[in-house]
Amino acid sequence: QVQLVESGGGLVQPGGSLRLSCAASGSIFSINAMGWYRQAPGKQRELVALIDSGGSTNYADSVKGRFTISKDNAKNTVYLQMNSLNPDDTADYYCNADVRRTPWTTLRAYWGQGTQVTVSS
Repeated sequence: QVQLVESGGGLVQPGGSLRLSCAASGSIFSINAMGWYRQAPGKQRELVALIDSGGSTNYADSVKGRFTISKDNAKNTVYLQMNSLNPDDTADYYCNADVRRTPWTTLRAYWGQGTQVTVSS
């Protein structure tokens, strides 16, 4: 099996910063891409940021210039540095990874359990 464990969420004031981490563990041959999604109450889950195996990144327009996604391949860990947070960033943040468990299996998407981010004064 593959597990994704997120950490780093919490309560922060507007204008503040948080750093989320997500570590993948278990039966992993390779990881194609890792990303962060978020879901606010009453809204659909949306993409926040992606980073592929080559290090190319993609961001939602709403977070460009404020959030930075990075990864440590040796640790199978992806990070999301969030700066200049505002109340619209309040959501549950979920880590996603496209994992190949053996050289012969197809990619499969795995999700973490989510970590809550609340931006409020």
